[in-house]
Amino acid sequence: MINRVVLVGRLARDPELRSTNTGKSVCDFSLAVSKRIKPQDGSPDADFFRVTAWDKTAEYVAKYLSKGRLVAVDGRLQSRKYTASDGTNREVVEVIADNVQGLDRPREDGGAPAATGAAAGAPRTDADLDEYDPFADE
Repeated sequence: MINRVVLVGRLARDPELRSTNTGKSVCDFSLAVSKRIKPQDGSPDADFFRVTAWDKTAEYVAKYLSKGRLVAVDGRLQSRKYTASDGTNREVVEVIADNVQGLDRPREDGGAPAATGAAAGAPRTDADLDEYDPFADE
């Protein structure tokens, strides 16, 4: 049997980090994934998925990712049942993330890419970012 899901989308809200009674870190967030074909009936053009990450993955998500960031999530689907506060029985399907990877750079107030330290320790300029080739041999 195979239960695997890979999603690429943007965080729909800031991640929420908490700890269990046993001290394990757990982080919940929502992921918005654009639909390939935009609906003509006015319905949302994205699907929203609940994602839960545990331990080190949860701590990474809470520390480095925020609303609007583009991420890749690799994990599995899990369904669970619960009783809501109004007494109704409910069932949800959520993604349990094994791996979460940020795919873009965080933005600063002005919307420009954040300055990151270059190999020599000096901050990069916009010209450096334009010339950056991730596939070049270093």
